Amino acid sequence: MTAQKVINFMGHRKLAVLLSTLLIVVSVISLATRQLQFGQDFTGGTSVEVGYSKPVDLKEVRQILADAGYNGAVVVHFGSEQDVLVRLQRGHSDKLGAELLATLQEKFDGTVDLRRIEFMGPQVGEELRDDGGLALLAALIVVMLYVAFRFQIKFSVGAVAALAHDVIITLGFFSIFQWEFDLTVLAALLAVIGYSLNDTIVVSDRIRENFRKIRKSSPIEVINISLTETLGRTLVTSLTTLLVLVALFIFGGELIHGFAIALLIGVVIGTYSSIYVAANILLMLNISKEDLMVPIKEGEEIDDMP
Repeated sequence: MTAQKVINFMGHRKLAVLLSTLLIVVSVISLATRQLQFGQDFTGGTSVEVGYSKPVDLKEVRQILADAGYNGAVVVHFGSEQDVLVRLQRGHSDKLGAELLATLQEKFDGTVDLRRIEFMGPQVGEELRDDGGLALLAALIVVMLYVAFRFQIKFSVGAVAALAHDVIITLGFFSIFQWEFDLTVLAALLAVIGYSLNDTIVVSDRIRENFRKIRKSSPIEVINISLTETLGRTLVTSLTTLLVLVALFIFGGELIHGFAIALLIGVVIGTYSSIYVAANILLMLNISKEDLMVPIKEGEEIDDMP
């Protein structure tokens, strides 16, 4: 049986460091200057759901609202092509629903019914934004403790660095392109942390196993062997997930476009970081087989291993 050819992943580690540093710097600068375009979930506003008697074109609805002075209105289908959700960046009033309904009814050859109207104040939006940030921070702390307990402290540093790397770059894309950031995108970021962590743990598990099994190879060689052995699993998992996310983006409707985009970016960056960022951090921290030796109980003899 032919031995598997080992890919020299770590031979490109310096180039990977430059690429990751560039992406993070650009993302941080954009987040500091352009910031995120927060959606109604975080800024507050009014949501109005209306039902049409027959399918309606969203472009026409947007144009009608723009001509009527409802600037910045977000219009999406909510279920079927006859149900429409309108999000307005303006405060609630008793007349708002009736005014909006009259505006839409005036230019539509059919009937338009008001299904529901909801208002969220800016204070609630700020609380959601703060709680979301704390949730991301708490997730990273718990991950660091878990990996440190299961593997070793150097692995936890690498895992958290990889997860922070993925979250910052994903946020950077949303800031650079000014895509709307709402609660669905925040949920996607938490999902990215879970996905990337799973990938990193699989790789870390193989690295630990090979450090204990392959005694005469250098750390770079052991990590290259481990990454090569897990590459097939990593690619199959990533490609399968990407196929689902592409289908979700195309056919899932506008309400979850942000969710799908965040996961698409996160999965690609997470796959890259599980190979290059986490493993690279281990080399920077001078990981060695001594760090991963199984503790010998008192009175137990140490067997000589090749």
